[in-house]
Amino acid sequence: MAWLTDLVGAALFAWGIADAIAKLAVGMALPSVALMAMVAGGIVRAGAVLLVHALAIQGAQATSTALRGLILRRLLTVQLPAAPMTGQAAVLAIDHPETIAQYEARFVPARMAATAAPLVVLVIVAFASLVAAGILLVTLIPFAFGMILAGSMARGASERQLAALGHLSGLFVDRVRTLPIVRHFGAEERIARQVAAATRDVADRTIIVLRAAFLSSAVMEFFSALSVALVAVYCGFSLLGLLPFPNPEALTLREAFFALAMAPEFYLPMRRLAAAYHEKQLGEAARSELRPIIEIEPLAPSKAPYQSVTVIQLTIEWPGRRIGPVDLVIGKTGMVALTGITGSGKTSMLAAIAGQIAPSNGTVTPIAPDDIAWAAQRPLIVPGTLRDNLALARPGAGDADILMVAERVGLMPLIVSRPDGLDLQFDHRGSGLSGGERRRIGLARAILSARPLLLCDEPTADLDAKSAEAIIALLRDLAQHHAIIVATHDARLIAVADAEVQL
Repeated sequence: MAWLTDLVGAALFAWGIADAIAKLAVGMALPSVALMAMVAGGIVRAGAVLLVHALAIQGAQATSTALRGLILRRLLTVQLPAAPMTGQAAVLAIDHPETIAQYEARFVPARMAATAAPLVVLVIVAFASLVAAGILLVTLIPFAFGMILAGSMARGASERQLAALGHLSGLFVDRVRTLPIVRHFGAEERIARQVAAATRDVADRTIIVLRAAFLSSAVMEFFSALSVALVAVYCGFSLLGLLPFPNPEALTLREAFFALAMAPEFYLPMRRLAAAYHEKQLGEAARSELRPIIEIEPLAPSKAPYQSVTVIQLTIEWPGRRIGPVDLVIGKTGMVALTGITGSGKTSMLAAIAGQIAPSNGTVTPIAPDDIAWAAQRPLIVPGTLRDNLALARPGAGDADILMVAERVGLMPLIVSRPDGLDLQFDHRGSGLSGGERRRIGLARAILSARPLLLCDEPTADLDAKSAEAIIALLRDLAQHHAIIVATHDARLIAVADAEVQL
């Protein structure tokens, strides 16, 4: 609707300039009404463009936020038929929703305008000149065929480019994460060749996409220029009486200039559509990549009520290193301390119990992912507010619940010392947070999730003695209602655990 308002502004401006030229041609002064129409037309057009962009960006952000949340939940909490690599998962959850947001913000409004606006322009021009309107309509037919052909070429090319980008991102991230193993086996050259080949593939496919985009733009510019040129020739020859056929209508100078000024508006919505066509192809390709996660029913594990965790001879083997074997049992409540010197593999063992690392040997009682809450040494901090970060595992949590948990883990001094409170903003690095505050956020998030099994990695590290004692008391209290496996070398925490398993 806002783009149609833009046409009202265009018509006002065209009428104003046509009336001014018609009056000046006969020696009259510049009419104030025409000048006001031109100014009003410019203001209306500027307002319409701002309104379209504001509404489109707002809608696109809402769509991408909801989509990103859905993808993250699917990737983190269910078993998919074909689980992506870590790097590819990041592309799916971060890059693809952003690509779809660009599609929603740029292409969708342009497509809506291109559907109705040219017809409105035809009607407006027809009031001034039926022949000029007919010229615009005739040039539209071959233009439509040309755009369909160029669009068909661009679609397949964009899908292949997006797939190549996803493959490159996944390859790069996963190879960087496994650099120690790559170096251990002396595979640096082979991995470099893999990344170089994937990079060349992305470059080649990008060139193909650009070629299709340039072809689409060339088709658009040719027919746009042709239609305006034909209207200009017809109006000029009609006014001069030089048409090689009987003049079908009597044009005045005002009508001729109005039709000529409105002629570029006929193809303007489609030019906007062509400018956003690359976002269309990438957006549709991104939706196609996400469809298996969004629409196909995931293979979720059978959800039985949590009963216990039984670990038997669990072993993790890395090149030149072996962790375990570990045996432990914990029921619905209680606390088990996983101990050992720094670097003994406590964090890796927790990850294996959670199913994040495939063990070399041994078994773990199957645990549903949504039964596990993880309080890591360096918890994930996402760009946003403290509220967003605390409620990450329970998005619908209210402020009262968040503040209650924040008080239990000792985060209230951070909240009350800042004027923003729960609206305190963080970047992706969590700049300004101490190590202890990070751990408190991770523990608060785990508690707020209300999941039956808590895995805590060094929860008392980076804390002073008084704060550590408060966290130990909190964990002891939580162990009355939850099962807790804690990795620690804190003797005070080990002392209050129900069992100790040493690595």
